[in-house]
Amino acid sequence: MAQLDADQFKEALRAAAGCSGLSVRKAARAVGQLYDDALAPSGIKGTQFSLLTAVGLAGEPTVSALAESLVMDRTTLSRNLQPLVRAGLLRMQTGKDKRQRRIALTAEGRAKLEASLPLWRQAQNRVSDALGEGRAARLRGDLAWLARSASAPVPGPNKT
Repeated sequence: MAQLDADQFKEALRAAAGCSGLSVRKAARAVGQLYDDALAPSGIKGTQFSLLTAVGLAGEPTVSALAESLVMDRTTLSRNLQPLVRAGLLRMQTGKDKRQRRIALTAEGRAKLEASLPLWRQAQNRVSDALGEGRAARLRGDLAWLARSASAPVPGPNKT
């Protein structure tokens, strides 16, 4: 690969500064901090609230199914679930297939979620108020579309 001259390098850096990935990560960190701050009195972080909510909605998902629904690597998800299991908010058990692990909310996990919901709602309202409800709804829809699109397999070259 040929090395860029100084002008080409600066131009490439200017283009990279407009990176969609960077913009999404910056927004995610800022919004994540807002939810972490709002949920702090409950003793859980926004990411933990999201995991508890996802498990509560799914019932007793497998780690693989939950990872897929959250667009997370299984290893990363397992590492993030462990503090919630240790805290007694989730339980992990072997499924019918001994290779599968199922996750479920405990009574303590449900109580933590119920206690956290008003705090979460305050953060959610803050975002909706800042954006306006219509824009907030469009943003959620656009982000859901982006997550699906970005995680979809990239088609290979046509073989005819």
